Parts: sequence; C-alpha cells; structure tokens
Amino acid sequence: MKAQMAGKKTADKAVGRTKGGWNTKLHAVVDGLGNPVEFLLSAGNDHDSVHAVELLKKVRIGGSAVLADRAYGARTIREYISAHGASYVIPPQSNVSDPWPVDWHLYKERHLVECFFQKIKWFRRIATRYDKSDASFLAFVYLASIAILLL
Repeated sequence: MKAQMAGKKTADKAVGRTKGGWNTKLHAVVDGLGNPVEFLLSAGNDHDSVHAVELLKKVRIGGSAVLADRAYGARTIREYISAHGASYVIPPQSNVSDPWPVDWHLYKERHLVECFFQKIKWFRRIATRYDKSDASFLAFVYLASIAILLL
C-alpha cells in the first residue's frame, strides 16, 4: 500500500475548514475483496472528485471495473478510467443532461469501500485524527489497515 497527501495544507497538515471545524479526508481505493490498496489525504473542504484521478493514477485499473458513487461522475474521471482500459460503474447525478447506463447489479459491490471505512473508524485515533502531522496520521492508517487484514 502506498499513500500520498494532496490538497491545500497548513504546513504538513492536510486540513481544511468544514462545518464541523478543521477536518481531513482520507481517500482510499480497495480491491474486489475490500482490502485497501491505496490512500490519499486531502483537506476536509476539498470535494471528493478533485483528487480522484490523482488517486487512480497510483493503481493499475486496466481491465477492471471502477465503482464509485455519484460524486465521482465528472467527465474527466470517466474519461481517465476509459482511457486506461477500464470500465466505470458510476451513477449519473440527477441533473446530468445526458445520463450514461449503469450496471446496478455490479454497483451493489461498492459497499466494500464503505465497509472498509467503517472498519477503520473502529480505531479511535483515526476516526478523531489525534495526530497533527500527515505522516503520523497515515502511519496509523497503515497500522489500522494491517490490523483489519488480520481480523
């Protein structure tokens, strides 16, 4: 597993102001079994789709199906996935003028990434981000991911 930090930072902290205060987003790619493959940190006020292509560049996606929620339905993300020989299973947002077809049966497998995030939140240190630096926070994300794999 590899990780990288992205987004606007305060020194070495990927944090951004949200309604709940200062926050960090952890973006993850999981495989078909729900095991973590790649991580990326961003400021909490960044939109999820801003860092999607950056995260997907770190993973070989050729020949696979990339499942994501509606927030990742931007044209640039879909074009990147298609250009690298993968298919996408991303439902269009309700305001899209030319919606694309979605395999809803396959889309149900997207719960694997949600299950991963639920498991990682078992670790209070990660759920509340006790660590001030990104490197320290990611180190505990790695440790928690290993512990989850061993469960």
